[in-house]
Amino acid sequence: MVYECRRRSILQLFEEKPRLNVCAPMVRYSKGAFREVLRDYNVDIAYTPMMLADVFSSSEFARQDYTTNDADCPVVVQFAAHDPADLADAARLVAPYADGIDLNCGCPQRWAYKECIGAYLSERPEAVQDMVRAVKSAVSTPCSVKIRKHPTDASKTVELVRRAEKMGVDWITIHGRTRHQKSTEDVDFEAIRLVKESVSVPVLANGGIFSLRDAEEMYDRTGVDGVMSARGLLQNPALFAGFEHTPLACVEKYVNAALAYGTPTSIMHHHVMYMTESIMSSVERRSFNCLSSAPAIVDHLGRKYGVQCTL
Repeated sequence: MVYECRRRSILQLFEEKPRLNVCAPMVRYSKGAFREVLRDYNVDIAYTPMMLADVFSSSEFARQDYTTNDADCPVVVQFAAHDPADLADAARLVAPYADGIDLNCGCPQRWAYKECIGAYLSERPEAVQDMVRAVKSAVSTPCSVKIRKHPTDASKTVELVRRAEKMGVDWITIHGRTRHQKSTEDVDFEAIRLVKESVSVPVLANGGIFSLRDAEEMYDRTGVDGVMSARGLLQNPALFAGFEHTPLACVEKYVNAALAYGTPTSIMHHHVMYMTESIMSSVERRSFNCLSSAPAIVDHLGRKYGVQCTL
């Protein structure tokens, strides 16, 4: 972990800016190079990919997967945990290198549910309360939780967020779908609005944000304090800056940042595929998908689009 002594208070951001733009935690994707580029396109806060608290606290090798620097601010480190002690240990280790610590209560994957982490916790308010208490007792770094709406009972969601608030959570993010719903299904604006009206801490809304129009609708219908995007930012990292499609300058910035950070070629390749989806023909996409080295990717982008990258 690398960190230079600079902090920008997320809590101060909530006070200064009524509507925050946030990059969601994304496994493999919301890493250093991508987060750095997002800062140039009106993203206020960026989350790391979800990390397992018990593994992070016990393995130096695992901790090396998280890096940050002076340009990566504010950054929220997200953990998945089922044991308050593991979460507290991980929080102590990462606190000097982060601007916020988030507990994942929303990961819908089956393996996570079986491990009693992620969305499993969204249905267990007592466990979330214990987790938040453990983090707040261990560190002074702001703490948040990211949840999903309860599958059947809105009052359970309200109970969850109120318990978290009681333990001192600093903000809450709610995804407006249950763990069983597909990402193509509509977001439940009413569930998000209910959470916003049930607590006094700031609330971020996640789900269905692919454009500024989507963000505006979310604000109008829920009154939240910020919006969080995942797939929308993968496809267009400049969406919060008002671009309808990823500008080539953004592609260029990302590839150069990825090369500088030593991002694995497969991850860089996936990012570029997402970013250029709207401009590549199906024939070109098939050809680009076969590229397996950084020089090949750089050469293709230079020849086809004039993108200038330094290997």
